[in-house]
Amino acid sequence: MTWMVIRLVLSLAFIGAVLWFAARVAQKRGLGQGNGLIEVVARQRMGRTSTVSVVRIADRVLVVGSTEEQVTLLAEVDGDVVEEAIAERRTATTQPAVAGAPGALAGSVFDRNGWTTFVSQLRERTVRR
Repeated sequence: MTWMVIRLVLSLAFIGAVLWFAARVAQKRGLGQGNGLIEVVARQRMGRTSTVSVVRIADRVLVVGSTEEQVTLLAEVDGDVVEEAIAERRTATTQPAVAGAPGALAGSVFDRNGWTTFVSQLRERTVRR
């Protein structure tokens, strides 16, 4: 029984080492990374299969809508406006949360207010009248 546990731990350590080595090699060769010309600035899911993305290509900033079937250019945005919005969002998330004010977890799965609202809406829908 002990030998099986030792074999399991050694096997997992070996697999972890192989994955770590492969990640290092890929990072050195630049695999899985762009050439720095195209950058996805922000992405928001709109439905199960649709997203809206803000993409920076060189000095142009594009708003793109995408589904499983197609990609559509929605708008071209001024790069300075995007930079200001990103800087504003960073300062809002780095400031300490005040009671009642949105914190770093606002809008995420870990946001308690979001779950409270969700549960109250479910209760409202399921209550028999």
